[in-house]
Amino acid sequence: MVFLDAESFGPLLPFIQDETITDVDFNGADLWLTTIDKVRKKVDASFITPQFMAVFINKVSMAVERQFNPANPILEAESEELRITAVHEAVTETGRAFCIRKAPAVPRYHARDLIRQGYCDEKLLALLINCVRTKMNFVICGDTGVGKTEFAKFLSGYIRPQDKVITIEDNPEWHYARLNPGNDSIAIKVRRDGAKSEKTDNLTVMNYTNAIKTCLRLNPAWIMLSEARSKEAKSLLECWSTGVKGITTIHTDHVRKIPDRFLNMIQNSIDADRMVNDIYDFIDVGILLRLKEMPDGSSRRYIDQMCFFNRENETNSVCLLVEEGRMQDVDIPEAIAKKMKRAGICDPYAVWHGHASALEEAKKAHGAGEGRS
Repeated sequence: MVFLDAESFGPLLPFIQDETITDVDFNGADLWLTTIDKVRKKVDASFITPQFMAVFINKVSMAVERQFNPANPILEAESEELRITAVHEAVTETGRAFCIRKAPAVPRYHARDLIRQGYCDEKLLALLINCVRTKMNFVICGDTGVGKTEFAKFLSGYIRPQDKVITIEDNPEWHYARLNPGNDSIAIKVRRDGAKSEKTDNLTVMNYTNAIKTCLRLNPAWIMLSEARSKEAKSLLECWSTGVKGITTIHTDHVRKIPDRFLNMIQNSIDADRMVNDIYDFIDVGILLRLKEMPDGSSRRYIDQMCFFNRENETNSVCLLVEEGRMQDVDIPEAIAKKMKRAGICDPYAVWHGHASALEEAKKAHGAGEGRS
């Protein structure tokens, strides 16, 4: 873990402390800020002198005990809430650059805000929360920057405190233990370079596949994989086949493409037919998130698609309940409805006492906003 005191950031500190800013990017000449609403704006960068840059990057370099020079032109460092990447001027034509990505341990999504902002309506939100209560497996997809991890974090907040949650990620973004104090959880840090394990700062870090297999020995109820990108997808499906539940994210632009995306990541044509069936058997919910550009230059995140995957009577099917942000006039698959009833949920679209008031307030606020427009 990197520890940089406030003084290390100098004039960058106000941007680091501003909770509405998610990214601070310097391209060698200009300083750009990205907000939670995905608005990018250029600000005065006159304070980023060669002297400041040298001191700041040197402090980051010393914190991680890594060299930064023409022979080692990429510097990466992270803390519990920041991820810093710097590129040396020896490999760029635009000068020394850096990016600071912020992932604070604060919930950015709340039920009332999601409905008020048009992220989804109260009916869909209640359904998704009930899917968590039913212990279904989720795959959340979309392009970079649509907030896949943030929405996954929101959903994980509805997991029962006594259900052990294990998060697996290479960059700390989930912060499950800090966001849900007192809940049973373990956070595992992994690496992507293929090594099975390595000692770093007296901590053992593993790759994704090894971490998933290790998790099964820790008696989890849920496994949260920050993003499935490669062959660990197969280990994740095998994990879900044991009854462990989970949430993960992937990159694709349609929920119907989720099975094909998993097959591409698994990279084993011999088992393709069996794996297709496993995908429809063990993935329950698919969600596609999108960004909509607004007239004022901001962007609005919303749920564009939501579906149920199902395998019944040796037949694989996809039930698309939400398309282009709107609920479709289709029924929930019978197998999904049975799962909910076994979990004590007779009405998939009903909220329960712990969250009914929040959703009702959100509904009223959304209606009032429509009346003023």
